[in-house]
Amino acid sequence: MSGKLKIGMVGAGFIGQLAHLMNYVEIEDCQVTALAEFRPELRRRVAGRFGIPHTYAGHLDLLSDGRVDAVVVVTPRPYLAPIVLDCIAAGKPVLSEKPMAGTAAQGGRLVAAAREKGVHYSVGYMRRHDEGVQAAKKILDEFLSSGSVGPVIYARAHCFRGESYCNLDGHVVTDEKTDYPDSGWPMFPEWLPEKWRDAYTDHVNTYSHTLNLLRYLLGRTPRIEHVHVTRQNARVALLDFGEFSAAFETGRGSSREWDEVIEIFFEAGRLTIKTPPALLRNVPATVEVYRAGLVQEVIRPQVSWSWSFRRQAEAFVKDVREGRDAISSGDDALEDLRLFEEMWRRNLGL
Repeated sequence: MSGKLKIGMVGAGFIGQLAHLMNYVEIEDCQVTALAEFRPELRRRVAGRFGIPHTYAGHLDLLSDGRVDAVVVVTPRPYLAPIVLDCIAAGKPVLSEKPMAGTAAQGGRLVAAAREKGVHYSVGYMRRHDEGVQAAKKILDEFLSSGSVGPVIYARAHCFRGESYCNLDGHVVTDEKTDYPDSGWPMFPEWLPEKWRDAYTDHVNTYSHTLNLLRYLLGRTPRIEHVHVTRQNARVALLDFGEFSAAFETGRGSSREWDEVIEIFFEAGRLTIKTPPALLRNVPATVEVYRAGLVQEVIRPQVSWSWSFRRQAEAFVKDVREGRDAISSGDDALEDLRLFEEMWRRNLGL
């Protein structure tokens, strides 16, 4: 592709502006040329602030604009998947926020459509793009190929939340009420009892990042061995990766500090990755490598000050321009929804 990639943004709320739009407008190889936003005053003010020349009240009008090469969708969750489906039908490469949909069936529909149309489809698991995570992935892959610290014997993915917004401001805010014409797609599978629907939605929306990151690092999708996910303050699942097990721990406390860590234990070492709050700009994950032996060794690789959301935006632009596969594709993201549904089915005996 010659020239700049022309991006159409769908959604201009808090995350849309601060985590996505503010990054794309600064990337040299792309231009945000169109914005679709349901709220007219917000649409006008955001377009004026970021110099977006073309605006639309709805995404279908944006998709019919031949000046748009690719689309980034950041809307309330019930509308995310149906808008992505329309983007795919229009043949537009698309990146959407996570999770990709409310159910595995919905996600499967998106993946099948993208495959049939041959459309690039990325899902916004930005932690995969974190520079610290990338450094850890290289170390892990080297350990696995060389066997220098023995095999993996256990893994642990832990997230008890904290504050992820970091008092970030500077975005355009209006007092407009949003009155959408429909309720979008359901955010839970139809078999889930009503009393658990809010808890399920929160579990998937908040902690799919952690599960997705664990799968990315280990390069495969596990089986579910045991689950207890109905206690919101402390949920746990035991995952079977074949040669070893892994704990998936999620919950919440009152701490302000963001509490998310992945540990991979080897026979003679350990790899620890601590991720920062999502909106803490230019702070990557920290990585620590421990090697056992007569002389014990602790290494903390140094990585650049960088932000996973910015690196994700840069990767999307490069992927579309160069025809590369995404490291967080729709096909891959579908596995997270399948795992969450299996956890809840097994816990509730359904």
